[in-house]
Amino acid sequence: MNMLKKISKSVLVLAVMLVASCSDRLSEINENPNGIDPATANPNLMMPEVMNNAARGYLELGYGDVAGVAQHIQHDGWFSGINHYDWGPQDWSGWYNMLRNNEFLYKRSVELNYKFHQGVALTMRSFIFGVITDLWGDAPYTSAVKGDQSNEFLKPGFDSQEVIYKGIIADLKAASALFATKDATGYTAGYDIFYAGNPTSWQKFANTLLLRYYMRVSEKMPAEAKAGIEAIYASGVYMKTPAEDAVMNYIGATAGNSWPGAVAFDQEQSNFRRKKPAQTLLNSLMTNSDPRLKVWFAPVYVRWVADPTLATPVDEFIRKDGVIMQGTRYLTDVVFNAEVKKGVKFTRHYNPKLYTGTLDTNEYVGVPPGLRQPDYYNNNPTPGQTVQNQHVSQLADAYRGSSGGLLKARLASSAETAFILAEAAQKGWAVGTAATHYNAGVKNSLETWGVGSQYDAYIAKPGVAYNNTLERIMEQKWIASWTAATEAWFDYRRTGLPALKAGQASAEPVLPVRFNYGDNEVNFNRTNADDAINKLETTKHSGLRGKNSQWSKPWVIQGTGKPW
Repeated sequence: MNMLKKISKSVLVLAVMLVASCSDRLSEINENPNGIDPATANPNLMMPEVMNNAARGYLELGYGDVAGVAQHIQHDGWFSGINHYDWGPQDWSGWYNMLRNNEFLYKRSVELNYKFHQGVALTMRSFIFGVITDLWGDAPYTSAVKGDQSNEFLKPGFDSQEVIYKGIIADLKAASALFATKDATGYTAGYDIFYAGNPTSWQKFANTLLLRYYMRVSEKMPAEAKAGIEAIYASGVYMKTPAEDAVMNYIGATAGNSWPGAVAFDQEQSNFRRKKPAQTLLNSLMTNSDPRLKVWFAPVYVRWVADPTLATPVDEFIRKDGVIMQGTRYLTDVVFNAEVKKGVKFTRHYNPKLYTGTLDTNEYVGVPPGLRQPDYYNNNPTPGQTVQNQHVSQLADAYRGSSGGLLKARLASSAETAFILAEAAQKGWAVGTAATHYNAGVKNSLETWGVGSQYDAYIAKPGVAYNNTLERIMEQKWIASWTAATEAWFDYRRTGLPALKAGQASAEPVLPVRFNYGDNEVNFNRTNADDAINKLETTKHSGLRGKNSQWSKPWVIQGTGKPW
């Protein structure tokens, strides 16, 4: 009996020990070895994630759908979104995911009293919220990214654009003050992918963004915009040279960290081929023999040549160095590219007396905006996406690449800064002379794209030289925003310049002014989304979508009469 009691006690002790051991093991198992403990997280590790995603997202807008609105680019395949603004509901969750990571970065930096990291977080928060409100209008701001704090924030209210822009400006001022201390305590080399931990460079970035947003609201908040821009100019702390631009280089190891459409990760190369220069931009470049033309775009593979002796309206086959290639109506992009690099000239003749259509015989040919069938343009013998249009220019070979050289995501630039100051000066604000800033903007852009040596000849051209008009400033600013076309779109929306026109296949005869709120917000945060939608200004172009349309006006342009 005593032996049984001893055995029972031993079993009980063993059981307790096993339970305790299992409990310890479960605790170990439930600790994610790949997760970040908020209590010990290193802010350096969070910075590149936020910066990389924001830069990539911004580039993909300015090189994608928005490049179509700004008429920098047109597509000749999968073209309705780019060319016709045929947009459905647009989801913003990717931008709010960036904000969640950024909020973690900011809180941890405050806990550690890392001034540099706080400044970075405030600057990136401003940049990301700026993109959101610029694109959509009213949006969750004061209640955003707080879902982990209370259930009431799971369906956040939408703040007005006025509140958001004022908050952006306040955060950028705070960031600038933090960077002004030059305190980079806690920074570890290699984790700042924009400026390598340089507080002065970040302060210039923050102040350049301040210039951007002051000018953005200048029609709605003129006194604040004037005072703010004058103060930044007086400080002298803002981007002045291309070396100070906020850019991110691509790694180029995978499709996800390479330039969009890199042919190394696209066997068919269709993503590269479908991007074509918009004729609107090309016309401006060709009119003034702009040296950036050859940097950005390639000549047509096969140039049309007028030949009144031709017995037929057009050659059936292409010509190689003037000799007809019997049976060859086209070649592939790969073959054309290799031959052209050897100096071979391809042409196709037409008889202007017999051909009843219109042909563009220039060396550089773009796609006019909003065509119904852009793949047929300029009498393309191979419409569709299987082979490139040999009679329309493609982007320059550099844009086939994965990384390096010109392939950078540019968030803000010294050229943009100079054009903002030129506009401010033209308004009569105390920021120096408009001509000086305009010339600096042109020069900075040319230097950015490697053709700065041609500045003197270019600026002297009658179509380029400053002529005391806002139209001239905005045209050059529009050109300089290549691959960052979101700024060109928002400038157009604010000023109506350049005087861009929608194409024939656009659902409305004018350019859109915003993105539509996404289904997630409309379906799952309906009360707040409806409230924001009702604050939009319905226009005669809003169409069947009603207020939540890309042609309904958000607060920032309501009452301005712009852009149409």
